[in-house]
Amino acid sequence: MSPPMSDTSTTASAPPDPRPCVIAIDAGTTGVRSRAVFTDAPSVSSYREFAQHYPEPGQVEHDAVEIWERVRETLLDVIDQVTAQGATVAAIGITNQRETVLAWSRATGVPYGTAIVWQDRRTAGRCDELTEAGALPRVREITGLVLDPYFSGTKVEWLLANRDIPVTDDLAIGTIDSWLLWNLTGGEVHATDPSNASRTMLFDIRTLGWSAEMCDLLHVPMSALPTVMPSSGRFGVTSDRCGVPDGIPVSGIAGDQQAALFGQACFVPGTAKNTYGTGSFVLMNVGDRCPPPTEGMLTTVAWTLADGTTAYALEGSIFVTGAAIQWLRDGLSIIDSSPEVGPLAASVPDTGGVYLVPAFAGLGSPYWDPYARGTIVGITRGTTRAHLARATVEAMAFQTRDVVDAMVAASGTPLLELRVDGGASVMDLLMQLQADQLGVVVRRPKDQETTALGAAFLAGLAEGVWPSLDSVTSRWELDAEFTPIDGDLAVFTALQYEQWQRAVERSRHWASS
Repeated sequence: MSPPMSDTSTTASAPPDPRPCVIAIDAGTTGVRSRAVFTDAPSVSSYREFAQHYPEPGQVEHDAVEIWERVRETLLDVIDQVTAQGATVAAIGITNQRETVLAWSRATGVPYGTAIVWQDRRTAGRCDELTEAGALPRVREITGLVLDPYFSGTKVEWLLANRDIPVTDDLAIGTIDSWLLWNLTGGEVHATDPSNASRTMLFDIRTLGWSAEMCDLLHVPMSALPTVMPSSGRFGVTSDRCGVPDGIPVSGIAGDQQAALFGQACFVPGTAKNTYGTGSFVLMNVGDRCPPPTEGMLTTVAWTLADGTTAYALEGSIFVTGAAIQWLRDGLSIIDSSPEVGPLAASVPDTGGVYLVPAFAGLGSPYWDPYARGTIVGITRGTTRAHLARATVEAMAFQTRDVVDAMVAASGTPLLELRVDGGASVMDLLMQLQADQLGVVVRRPKDQETTALGAAFLAGLAEGVWPSLDSVTSRWELDAEFTPIDGDLAVFTALQYEQWQRAVERSRHWASS
């Protein structure tokens, strides 16, 4: 007997579930962007800039209240857009400029003055004092960092010593992610994640907790620091007391470079990403065991997932990559606009023996030589502006190889592939040169906003929008792939790198006298 047929004429079908999205708040150094990321649809976003303050040479400050207002404006804008499309917001993720730090009152939510930005150098003398006192080895062992005003610890010490800040139970100290989380939750949650905590010089990257020894060294009260929670996991929910819709889970936080590593789906040890911006940040996943301190490299927590799984990364900072292209445009007038550099560089088969070391502000990883200066070697009467353009592009690939080779040697983890993003990654010539120098495949994604993607993926993973790391990986889409050359050209590439290293040696310690 056949089963009875359903009466479709009188029974209405259930409406489809609204499409979920995750909103990533990307709080950068000059502006903030809120971006809604869907599982299967184009994203929508909103952007606002905020002011930069330079009270004295070498000092950079931000108005944290202004940052929060710009975040709230962009967040509300994106919520309105996705709601109009019939979508729902499943979670919010936060990614942020790292190392920038501020202090505020828990009772009032009012900051004690401005935030001190990661670029600020006012504590350079204090870092020199600590180095001379022999503190560097312990700092490196506990935090994975070097003694440099780049990091938050000495900035916090300066804040407490130079502003009239009462050190009581009311005091809250944190990086920008914790400030935004505090505001989003209406002052209910003061927390951060290990990726941001590991950039403060106050965090033990092995025990994954605040270090009493480092806090004592820098006179920082541990009670004022945020609770450290997994990068992917629910931190709290939004409160309408702060002027945003109530009850949205805030479920992912990561510093910008670690978020980009996650957004590039570099989940396997040996996978790495490079962001080619004004400078470049190379991060390589080295697995779940913290490597020993590495000369010329920073060791950092990449992320911790809700199940307690932790990934570590080695990080190399290259001070000048895209800035060298700006120098060709603004300093030498070799090009009229930055996009011209790729075609101009490709118009010659090689540099004619010219090498440019763009150490305009010293050299970063793996040399950390503040006395290095920009150098051009190999110039002949036949050198043209095209050769200089190509030497500039090649310098980006050489500097990245410097960092990657040091990472591989230190960790014993071979590089499997490099994933790339940032403005200069659109140059096919650069990407091919990079593959040739590294001897591995270089992959460029379709979606270049990998920092925001990483924050969205961390939050969405916690709330089941993406059920697993495999589902996040499948969301990553390839734009172009570059395979390294072999044969005689590979021999030529090796000789080029040897010459580059000679040029670097000529640039080093130049300003030391």
